[in-house]
Amino acid sequence: MTLDGEALEQLRKRAKAGGADKYHAANAAKGKLFARERVAYLVDEGSFVEDGLYANAMAEGLPADGVVTGTATIDGRPVCLMANDSTVKAGSWGARTVEKIIRIIERAYSTSVPMVYLVDSAGARITDQVDLFPGRRGAGKIFWNQVRASGSIPQVCALFGPSAAGGAYIPAFCDVVAMVEGNASMYLGSDRMVEMVTGEKTTLEAMGGAKVHCAESGVGHFLCKTENDALDVVRTYLSYLPSNWQQEPPAAEAVDAPEKADLAALVPASERQAFDMRRYVKGLLDEGSFFEIQALWAKELTIGFGRLNGEVVGVVGNNSMFKGGVLFVDSADKATRFVQLCDAFNVPLLFLSDVPGFMVGSAVEKQGIIRHGAKMITAISEATVPKICVVVRKAYGAGLYAMAGPGFEPDATIALPTAKIAVMGAEAAVNAVYANKIAAIEDEAERAAFVAAKREEYERDIDIVRLASELVVDAIVEPHELRAELVRRFAAARGKERHFAKRRHGVTPV
Repeated sequence: MTLDGEALEQLRKRAKAGGADKYHAANAAKGKLFARERVAYLVDEGSFVEDGLYANAMAEGLPADGVVTGTATIDGRPVCLMANDSTVKAGSWGARTVEKIIRIIERAYSTSVPMVYLVDSAGARITDQVDLFPGRRGAGKIFWNQVRASGSIPQVCALFGPSAAGGAYIPAFCDVVAMVEGNASMYLGSDRMVEMVTGEKTTLEAMGGAKVHCAESGVGHFLCKTENDALDVVRTYLSYLPSNWQQEPPAAEAVDAPEKADLAALVPASERQAFDMRRYVKGLLDEGSFFEIQALWAKELTIGFGRLNGEVVGVVGNNSMFKGGVLFVDSADKATRFVQLCDAFNVPLLFLSDVPGFMVGSAVEKQGIIRHGAKMITAISEATVPKICVVVRKAYGAGLYAMAGPGFEPDATIALPTAKIAVMGAEAAVNAVYANKIAAIEDEAERAAFVAAKREEYERDIDIVRLASELVVDAIVEPHELRAELVRRFAAARGKERHFAKRRHGVTPV
């Protein structure tokens, strides 16, 4: 078949037009952009080079086989990307769809550039399952390639519609997932399938909607109001990371901390009074640089990227505004993944500790709090990037270990004057040791005096100056000096030896 210029141009137009007008109209009514509009908004103007435009061109109604793939630049940096076209068979996968996705991930991995997934897909076309599902270049090869690329190149997903069945694993294997509220969903089985298999009556939104995954399951990382917001998240996320594991994070122009930030005033003297660690982080970092991740899930732990004097850091901080800052199963998992992400892409880690420890009780024991806590401590141990532990107010029990305490080879352990480091707080310790004696004192005033004396004795034992004199902490720093101290210490730790252990890999307590 020979094509003249006009025939080729018509073929190109049909491929780029996507599905029928009615599907474009239906998407627009839901506030959804066309796949090619998403790509155009995200990447630098004129930079997109498409691959596989004529996939399945001989078939009727399958332009580009329902997926747009290619290379581009974002803020001048090369990326590879794929975008499901939900106007074509609801963005479902055929054999050539799968092959295009595999090829672009392989391209990203081989050229060591980030991979962006713009997902809006109903999953596999059951009618084509033999062609796309079981073979060596079938759908499983997508996930194999994602796993191979994990930690080698950044992988980020924006989810605009469904990501169904096996397709739900594309977001799951990404570093982070931005989900558009009201339209985005992830689920392994549809609501109809769930009812058929289990008898449960549910909806896609209740089972796998954006709010569910961003606030309850933790599979989603950013809950976005609009598609443009989700695409902005992709761009911002990539701005904090290098293009691959062998490069350093991109520096920016140094910006001062907010002028009105008074770190000392933010931390109450009483341990029983909560404060918002997010405000503390924003007051410490370059103004406007904090980019929080998973803000709605496991809120007792705050994580995200920021900059100190223009240099990227990853922040892990306990937030006493939520559950007293105690570490639970979900917060341990949240920290584990973020620490591994930072370590993979050479992002130094800053731990801001105000932690009472891990949660106790039958409920969390049955959920595997020991196993999840061990997973977090494993990640802290294995992380070889520069890491600094700042004890802002307290670090009790295994919480000290989980926040990169002295035994985990931080490049420094810094204490603020408000810091306390102990197996447990004074109140709990006195009760644990003297419970019977306290109960035996009948006079209320005498009992109170005894308890107060024992607490004072305990506080003297864990005095922060004593811990500094014993070299448990490396420095005691005033809050207004902390930022400058961190800038200097991270600069000194840059270029450190990063070998951890003689082995292939550990056995993670998952």
